[in-house]
Amino acid sequence: PRGTRPRVKPGVTVGGHRKTIPIPITNGPCTLPKPPSQTTSVIVAGAGVIGLTIALRLADEGRRVLLIDPEPPGSGASYGNAGTIADYATAPVGTPDTLRHLPRLLTDRHSPLAIHRPSLISLVPWLARFVHQSLPGRAAANAAALAALLSDARDLWTALAARVGAGALMQDRGCLYLYATPAEAEVARPGLAARRALGVAVDQIDAAALAALEPGLPPMPGGAAHFRNARFITDPGAMMAALTRAVQVAGVEVMRGRVTHLERTAVGVVVKGPGLLRTARSVVIAAGARSRALARIAGDRVPLDTERGYHLEWDMATPPLTRPACPVSRGFYLCPMAGRLRVAGTVELGGLDAPPSPHRLARLAEGARQMFPDLGEPDRSWMGYRPSMPDSLPVIGPSKGGAQVIHAFGHGHIGLTLAPRTAAFVADLIAGRDPGPAITPCLPTRF
Repeated sequence: PRGTRPRVKPGVTVGGHRKTIPIPITNGPCTLPKPPSQTTSVIVAGAGVIGLTIALRLADEGRRVLLIDPEPPGSGASYGNAGTIADYATAPVGTPDTLRHLPRLLTDRHSPLAIHRPSLISLVPWLARFVHQSLPGRAAANAAALAALLSDARDLWTALAARVGAGALMQDRGCLYLYATPAEAEVARPGLAARRALGVAVDQIDAAALAALEPGLPPMPGGAAHFRNARFITDPGAMMAALTRAVQVAGVEVMRGRVTHLERTAVGVVVKGPGLLRTARSVVIAAGARSRALARIAGDRVPLDTERGYHLEWDMATPPLTRPACPVSRGFYLCPMAGRLRVAGTVELGGLDAPPSPHRLARLAEGARQMFPDLGEPDRSWMGYRPSMPDSLPVIGPSKGGAQVIHAFGHGHIGLTLAPRTAAFVADLIAGRDPGPAITPCLPTRF
């Protein structure tokens, strides 16, 4: 209806920015000029930590790379995470224990793993797969696959941080799971034993040993599990900035734009979007939570859905603890970052379109103040999107529609941790090298 929409000058979007192009008035039809088509070696769709790390690895191997994302590089979940290089994250989200508690998770919006209720109907197909993957045999297989992927995460991140000149951002004090009661600690023993069997270095320490490690924490009668080989990035945003600088210095072309269409041709894969028309010999889909539509265009039906992650931050010169710690009953992380305390975590399945849930942020604030009662109002809050797979395994490998397209998404909570491992897999695939057996459970052919 007239008057309900502002008038906009005619124009097109080029590289993510609107530009006004004069349109001559003629007696015949008016045609906008087509954007130019250029050819490159590899196009990486997505400039989060996965896409940035892949682009850097490929550039270091001498390939001409174009990195495309509608948002600034390294934003979103790549910035808003808990900062942990979680080599201990061998337990999938779906387990027999999760399955036992699923009815409560469907109804309790305050639980660490929750479902955005208005999104429930759209999540039914994903939840059906999740239930299957939570059965004992499937959960054990998924845990073994995760352990293989995570086995060299620490070393790969040490090398990557040095490569981008950001080694000072890496902390080497491990990570803690906190138990409020001895009963909680006892319940955790079988799970910790299962992690040890998969190669995870973890010590279960009592309340006195925990107090010696972290005197700023309140008393924890159940003690803690200390994952002593975990590393921690004290400022994920600064690490993403360092990665972005390294990518640009390596010669990667970084473009703001949205990929909306892929087309395989005799000369390569044509990538299209608003103001975008480029061709590459290979295309890597690394668009995180927004990868499902691109995978479908490439010929793959991937059961990816979205977790909405949250964090709150309190500015302070010296945070009250020196390493990340997770109170297991609440399911979030207390993260002592540079100049601030970040409280991050909880899982809310809810898609890409719904607004943030205020009660999730309120729950984080409540839990943080239970640990540190002197905290005032948070200085900032954030919500971002994680790509979530029913089996907790990422999707890495050639498209079933043709190997010119390679998938690299679906990392859930461990995208930061697995970025350099994923980059190595993708580089091997593009170079025709054998990526090894650890990639097999991640292939798109599993669906």
